[in-house]
Parts: sequence; C-alpha cells; structure tokens
Amino acid sequence: MQQLEQSSRLWTKSFICLTIGALLLFLNLQMLLSSFPAYVKNEFQAGDLTVSLVTSVFAISAIAARFMTAWLMKKMNRNVILYIGLAIAALITGLYVIADSIGVLLVMRVAYGIGFGMASTIIPTLVSQIIPGKRMGEGIGYFGLSTSLAMSIGPMIGLNVMQQSGFVTLSMIGMWTVLAAIPLLLFSRSVPPEARKSTEAHKGAAVKIPFNKQLLFPAFLNVITAVTYSGLLSFIALFGQFRHLEQVGLFFLFNAVTIIIVRPISGRIFDSRGHAAVLIPAAICLVASLTVLSYATSMRMLIIAALLYGLGFGAIQPTLQAWMLRSSKPEQYGMANSMFYNSTDFGVAAGALILGAISSISNYAIMYRYSAGFMVLFLIVYVAVRVVSANRKDGIVESSQE
Repeated sequence: MQQLEQSSRLWTKSFICLTIGALLLFLNLQMLLSSFPAYVKNEFQAGDLTVSLVTSVFAISAIAARFMTAWLMKKMNRNVILYIGLAIAALITGLYVIADSIGVLLVMRVAYGIGFGMASTIIPTLVSQIIPGKRMGEGIGYFGLSTSLAMSIGPMIGLNVMQQSGFVTLSMIGMWTVLAAIPLLLFSRSVPPEARKSTEAHKGAAVKIPFNKQLLFPAFLNVITAVTYSGLLSFIALFGQFRHLEQVGLFFLFNAVTIIIVRPISGRIFDSRGHAAVLIPAAICLVASLTVLSYATSMRMLIIAALLYGLGFGAIQPTLQAWMLRSSKPEQYGMANSMFYNSTDFGVAAGALILGAISSISNYAIMYRYSAGFMVLFLIVYVAVRVVSANRKDGIVESSQE
C-alpha cells in the first residue's frame, strides 16, 4: 500500500527541483530571445530577414544538439551533459555583448543553441521518468508551467530591462539566471534512484529502441503552433513600434495569467477526456487571439489578444507533449521529449523566416493574420486526421464482426 502511494506521488523533491531548473533555463532563453530582434535592428541596422536569422540559427543548432545529446547519453553520465549544457548557455549569454558584427553574433547563437539543446533534452527526460504514468497529463501540465511561465514573463522582463538599462545589463541578468540552475540541481541530487536504475536497465538496449511513428502527428501539430509563437517572439516589439503601442511587453504578462490558470486544468482534461477535448477549443482561441492582435490599435485589444493566446497556447503545448509521452514506452521518453522540443525549435526557426519574409513585403499586422491562418490549418489537419482514424476503426470493427 505504501509502495503504491509512493509510486503515485507527483510533487517529489526531484520533480520540484527539475521544474525550477527548467524555469531558470527557459527564462534565460526567453529574456534574450524577445529582445534580440530590436537589438540587432538598432545596433547593426539589419532588415527583417536578417533579424529572423538570429532566432533561426539558434533553433536549428538546438535541434542538432538534441540529436548529439541522444548519442552522448549512451557514452556519458546524464548529469555531466546537463551541467556542460548549462555552463555553455551561461557563458555565451555573458559574451553576447562583445559581438561586433552580425557574423560573430550568429556564431554565438549557434554555440548557445548547442548548450541549450543539451540541457533542455536532459531535464524533461528525467522529469518524464519520475511522473506516475496515470498522472502524465497532470504532471506534464505542471512541469510545463516552467517553460510556459518563462515564455510569458521572460519576454516581458527582457523587453523592460532592455528599455530601462540596455542590452549589457540584460545579458548579465540572463547569465546569472541560468547559472543559478547549476547549484540547485547539483546539491538537490534531482535524479532519483528509480530514474537512475531505469536508465541503467535500458542502457544496453538504447540502440535497439525502435522509432515511434505515433509521435509524428503531434510533433507536426507542435511545429504549426510554434510558428505562431515565433511571430510573437521575433516581431511583437517591432509591431508595438509599428502601431505606436507603448509597453507592448505587457502582452506576455497577461498571456502568463491565463497560462497559469489553464495549464493544470488542461492536463486533467487530457487525462480524463483525451486530446481532442483540449486541442480543438485551444486552437480556436489562438486563431481569435492572432486575429485580434493583427487589428490591435489600443492596449485593451492587445490585452484581449494576450489573454486568448495564453488560453490556447497554455493548453496546446502540454497536451501535445503528454500525448507524445502517453504514446511511448518508458524507454522511449527521451525520444518523445527530444521530438517535442525539436518540433518546437523547428517551428520557431521556420516561423521566424516565413513570417519575417511576409512582414518584409507587407507589414506586421498582415503577418499576424497569416499567423492566424496557420492555426486554421492546425484545426483542418487535426479534424481531418481524427475523422479518417475514426472511419478506419469503424471499418476494422465491421470487418471483424463479419
């Protein structure tokens, strides 16, 4: 009885420390990511497409680093990889200020992507191993609050610090933020014995783990969602200048409010009713949000768009991640998490380039309407696949009865 109670516990020391560690890592990312476009445009007089490269090269290098990390995990202790990744991310964040050209800055973004990719692969893999299977949706929902909060308050902090104190101060704050994760994870011993034993048990079989095709569809949906988020990260500050909206960083504050509310609720709905009950209304919220944003000429409209975006984004991402984990065996959790974060980074990279190209030949308002169109595509594809899958199941049942 005691063992059963222990196995169903979610809020363990390891879960809490790893969640805080993820918050610090992603906060470092988001504070700088939102401020880079304006910094690059003003410092180097760069165009929208060049600005988008600052986001894209980071995302692509993070994807490559995750594949590298999957190979390294077979050769090295996971903790060592984690701390190396955190150290690289911190070092490069502190060195951004010495970049004297776009070329040097892009090289640094590649290096940062490698460190971030390593650390952001290890932490979610460890977390997914300690969440009870029956509480996967709820556990990922709470863990995902760390990344969603970072995605929401990080850009706001970054934009405000940039405006008040400049990029040098922002770079130093970002460096110390990610450095704080190292002693937290090191001294808390956040990898529990159960996860370590599981790792050892599967170590020899790691090479033989088959690819899980069930991960492809939710990963594709995550790419589409990430494209819309990329448009906010890369161009919301410039959109604020375009529409003469002061304090446009408040978008991320109000976005955070609804994310905090919806994350745990969406996880429970996923556990009890499945992903359709979450994804369809959440995608509609994102379509509405981006449409309202494209027409925003006042802070009231901006806040409405932010609240709607938080409802949609805060529900979609943890649901897709929990769906991928629920579709995987424990030894495939690393693969599922890697694919989830890679699809996020790929969407961010693709979105920065696609939406950057659209904005360069039109304007930021039209760009956000195209961004809303991506979520319409999300809905069409998701519903179509659901209908086809349901028809196939009905056909199998009928043939078996005959």
